[in-house]
Amino acid sequence: MRTSILSIIAVLAFSLAPAWADHHVTTVVDGLDNPAGIAIQPETGHVFVSDSGASRIIRVVDGKAQAVITDFPVDVYGKGPMYNIGPLGLVFIDKDTLVVGGGGLIDGEELLRVYKVPAAGQAAIKADKMEESFKLSPTDDIKGEGNFYGLASNGTHVFVTCNGDDTKGWVSRAVIKEGKLANYKRFLATKEATEVDAPVAIAISPRGELVIGQMGEITVPGDGLLTFYNAKNGKLLLNLETGLSDITALAYSPKGQLYATDFNWLNTSEGGLYQLISKEDDGKQSIEAKKIESLDKATAMTFAADGSLYITVIGTGEGDAKGGKLLKIAPGL
Repeated sequence: MRTSILSIIAVLAFSLAPAWADHHVTTVVDGLDNPAGIAIQPETGHVFVSDSGASRIIRVVDGKAQAVITDFPVDVYGKGPMYNIGPLGLVFIDKDTLVVGGGGLIDGEELLRVYKVPAAGQAAIKADKMEESFKLSPTDDIKGEGNFYGLASNGTHVFVTCNGDDTKGWVSRAVIKEGKLANYKRFLATKEATEVDAPVAIAISPRGELVIGQMGEITVPGDGLLTFYNAKNGKLLLNLETGLSDITALAYSPKGQLYATDFNWLNTSEGGLYQLISKEDDGKQSIEAKKIESLDKATAMTFAADGSLYITVIGTGEGDAKGGKLLKIAPGL
């Protein structure tokens, strides 16, 4: 019975068939500084991006970037190369309420911030003008949390991947109540569940499972994992090797197909967008990661209602130029 249940989960959670159709990639906005998060505003369809190294959130309207929230604190992440980071993951919980994961403060002081965003054309607000904020301070036996990289919502909760306590690999969770967040706390320890570090990518499956991409060690190739959890109680449902190195984003297309971006720290020239295809051999579930597009240090992605896929990449700038971009892949995946 257990194998049957997991097979059903896997078949519904992954792609039923590969998407081999041709696709067209365009640059929507360039000159960004380590962009690291994307969210699409309900009703308007405007794309919001955390221009992380520039310490701001922007909104893209008709191909033009407009500052929405500015002056976030900025820190440095990584070990050769190193990247300036400020705001990270983004998710809307209603049309005007944006939740932002912080990356610019020390672990334990890092903030999950909630904003009422100004309308298009209105002046930007400062980062300290949030409606509310939350932190995960250290306790006697648990380290403080920081780098709230990935955010996802299932309508009742916001889930956040945390990169502070490497011994636990926490995913945290907050309750959505009347357009606000409450009861923000550590939810599940992914390192204990999988024995692999660093939950980074996050998505909600069409069936409602919480889907996490474990980045693993950046010095170890091919150790990225894909894990499925019960979003209500945190129970591990399925844990699979992917063959990818450093999964930074997960997203389901409107067709229900699952995609991942691989940053690939050891060899970023091998990074890109992959379709994750479910396979089963002798009753054992596995994944084939099929490369769809090469990408220059991809960090986040999300699908729009029309099937367009938006992706942020850090890219490579020349001189003082910033190489970050917001890319768009036409509908069809």
